[in-house]
Amino acid sequence: MTARPPSLLLVSNLRLAAVLTAVSCARMYVRRTLDYWKLPDHIDAAELVMSELVTNAVKATGLTDPDPKWEDIKAHHIIGVQLRVIDTRLYVEVWDNSAVAPTKQDVTDDAESGRGLLLVELSSRRWGTFRPPAGGKIVWAELELSKSPDLETAFPILPRRVSGAGRLPKGASVELVEAALLERVLVGLRERL
Repeated sequence: MTARPPSLLLVSNLRLAAVLTAVSCARMYVRRTLDYWKLPDHIDAAELVMSELVTNAVKATGLTDPDPKWEDIKAHHIIGVQLRVIDTRLYVEVWDNSAVAPTKQDVTDDAESGRGLLLVELSSRRWGTFRPPAGGKIVWAELELSKSPDLETAFPILPRRVSGAGRLPKGASVELVEAALLERVLVGLRERL
């Protein structure tokens, strides 16, 4: 039996400094991307999932100082966020360079934190951790779409990339996050075949 290739693949990713403000930037990225892809019904759930995953990534590998100095941000203080659509599945993915997998915590009713992965589990079809050969980990969640995006209305004009804009600090982590996120896309495609 031969599996059919996906009829639709959309991928968008972004690198962020692993600081506390990355959470709000990631939420804005989700909102803008899903709005552009004409998936407004899924923005709230994807924003919640992305917020929780980015928060965990920043805690694992970033600077948690509420007022970090730019000189404190080094090349290894980077995370990658990615959104993928394969047919009627939306994947929310966050890469960081820590090898430690996140774990759900048992929390009491009066606990002030520790519910992030529980919220991810409740908001998604499934979630997990992927260990790309490039290193680090990608924590991902799969959300069910009611239908595939309509490409005719979703992409009237393609954006142009501005070469050299928004440069990140140079270092091995920048190449690592690009390789890791691409590996996740390839594994997702292989799973469909």
